[in-house]
Amino acid sequence: MYLVSRPLAITCLVLLSVLPVVFADTVPWYDSLLVGMEVGPTGAQFGSDRADVKYAYRFSGKDIVEAQIAAGSQYLVIWGKDSEYAYYDSKVAPKCPGLGTRDVLREAVEAAKPHSLPVIVYCVVQGNGYPLRDHPEFKMKDSEGRPIDRICLNSGFMEHLKAVVDEMLAYGIQGFHIDMLDQGFGPPYGCWCEACRVRFEKDYGKPMPKGVTWDEDWDRMLEFRYNTCERFEREIYQHIKGRQATCSVDFNYHGNPPFSFELGQRPVQHAHIGDFVTGECGVWGFGALSTSLEALFLRGTDPGRPFQVVLQRGVRSYHDQTTRPLQDMRWEMFSLLMHGAQATIVDKTPFDGSLDPVAYERYGEIFREVAAKRAHFGRGHVPLVEAGVFFSHRTRDWYARETPRKYFEPFYGAHKALFYEHIPTEILFDENLTLERLRKCPVVYLPGAAIVSQAEVDLLRAYVREGGKLLITGETGTHDRMGAPLSESALTDLIGARLVRRLDTDDNHVSFSGEGGELDALAKDIPRDWPYLVRGAAVVYEPTTARAFGSLYRPVRSLLQQQGKEGFWLPQSPEESVGPAVLVNDFGKGRVVCIAAAPDTAIAGEWGMTEDRLLIRNGIRFLNPDPAVHIEAPKFVETAVTGGPEPGTLRVHFAAYLSTPQNTAKERPLTVPGLIEDTPIFRARIEVADGVKRVIPFNASTHVKRHGPAIDVQIDDVHEVLVIRTR
Repeated sequence: MYLVSRPLAITCLVLLSVLPVVFADTVPWYDSLLVGMEVGPTGAQFGSDRADVKYAYRFSGKDIVEAQIAAGSQYLVIWGKDSEYAYYDSKVAPKCPGLGTRDVLREAVEAAKPHSLPVIVYCVVQGNGYPLRDHPEFKMKDSEGRPIDRICLNSGFMEHLKAVVDEMLAYGIQGFHIDMLDQGFGPPYGCWCEACRVRFEKDYGKPMPKGVTWDEDWDRMLEFRYNTCERFEREIYQHIKGRQATCSVDFNYHGNPPFSFELGQRPVQHAHIGDFVTGECGVWGFGALSTSLEALFLRGTDPGRPFQVVLQRGVRSYHDQTTRPLQDMRWEMFSLLMHGAQATIVDKTPFDGSLDPVAYERYGEIFREVAAKRAHFGRGHVPLVEAGVFFSHRTRDWYARETPRKYFEPFYGAHKALFYEHIPTEILFDENLTLERLRKCPVVYLPGAAIVSQAEVDLLRAYVREGGKLLITGETGTHDRMGAPLSESALTDLIGARLVRRLDTDDNHVSFSGEGGELDALAKDIPRDWPYLVRGAAVVYEPTTARAFGSLYRPVRSLLQQQGKEGFWLPQSPEESVGPAVLVNDFGKGRVVCIAAAPDTAIAGEWGMTEDRLLIRNGIRFLNPDPAVHIEAPKFVETAVTGGPEPGTLRVHFAAYLSTPQNTAKERPLTVPGLIEDTPIFRARIEVADGVKRVIPFNASTHVKRHGPAIDVQIDDVHEVLVIRTR
């Protein structure tokens, strides 16, 4: 059990957190509440026999609400309909047979009402269950006309969904979470059904392409798929709002990595069709770094708008019957909250629908701690940003195409480097990039964004010309809008160099001498005159106005490799220098650093080295040597800095990921993350450019020492927040 000494006022706040949540009709629940739960049974998603009345027979809305109130949950997302069953008295969807005459939704709404606990209904769209068995005409079709076991969003399924939500609205609920609006997680890419063909020809004045052609016809097809998803979401959103204007609507989001074009969602286009956007971490599937990346990604789609991220109690997946240690869930919860997310814990019940008492003990610990720290999260806390990381959906779609990791790796690596180096980050998107957004970032970082449009180039030029700083890596700007290689970079004048060629190797190396003068800062902490591996794309540049630093090396190719008798999976040693490693170009009042290799790709892959990350850090620090807040802390600690809501106030959050070592499995995912069982003890230093008047830690056990504008702290917890008064 997590115990920490706190002042009396904080203790009182913890006790108050178990009292009923006050839910004002004038303020949407999602604008005021921080944490809640999604509760649903486990079993139907794997297929279910209607004769199996043991499934979910103990799934009780009353019991669930009582457990929420006891734990201090602030809202409840209750399972209403999945791909097999409705969990209420539905006339349009098959009811779960184990419930008998009981109505879980009615039980939940009635039990929640005295406590003013908002009840949001979880409703599945995609899922391949009863809708496709009962209505094969809802199925997608491939380019050959063969049925695909997925629901076509242009089919008549919408009318069925409207009938379902109308039934649920009659219960007096506060919102809907509508899940699984994907168009498939891989090939075949549909849909070529008659409804889609007719709609496509109406929209574009020509027939659908005959397949995946990766040309202008396919470009229109991708646009059609994106617009299909948007139309579907907007139609059901408007239908619900027309019936009950105060009912919230959010959609599960798949516009983020590792999801690509195949799902039919773009990062910005599909993020805020509802009242807020909901994404998911998936530590067990996407790694521990996905927690903060998901929060940053969703926050960046429309800063200032609310967003929700879901985490889950299971060790391995949503649907297993395991329960993570308290410290493990605390780390994930506070990692999300410190980046501005509303956080929802997913509780998948056992097969019979009962509740796990140990899990609820841990939920209660977490929710009471959140209540005690309520003043440190939510609206009014403005994230401090040093580096804006550019995400190009066009690069994802047309450069990476059916190999999304080709672009996701440099993007993942950029996030990893900034995470490790405690550099406050914002995500910038090609879909809604503006000069105003750029100006808010002291440094803008383009990791491997192969496709940069003319409009984006013009914005970047204006940003740098008036004093902005740009960091560019790998093949950024070297491909046209359709993903074809350019003979000259779109960023030539910003880089200050001419593109000579792209290396056709990825086991490239760089080295730095000690004779760079001012540019030596780019090689800080990196051994000199030592070619080291930077596995990823690389470009040979010839400087025009830029200053060159270091050397880029192509790798050796053995005779067997040249003869096609040996593969390239194992990186070879460097052979000869083919161009500069880094280019530094002054442009207007600003400056551009271009790294000709791809250190971000390297550290996201299997061959990354510490020096790859240091090169990225050095590039940021060279461009912005005096940040508003500079933090030194262990690499297993993530930090976030916010300003306000009080004048002259900063908050610095620390979240420590102290996982246990693990074996490596042969199947994906290669490693099941270790579970956090212990609270760590670590030291950190914070330097504040505006000076420090006072420092207030949340934990009484945290040791603080001030040295002018610097603060040294020793922390012995998974999460800590320091309130820093600068005036």
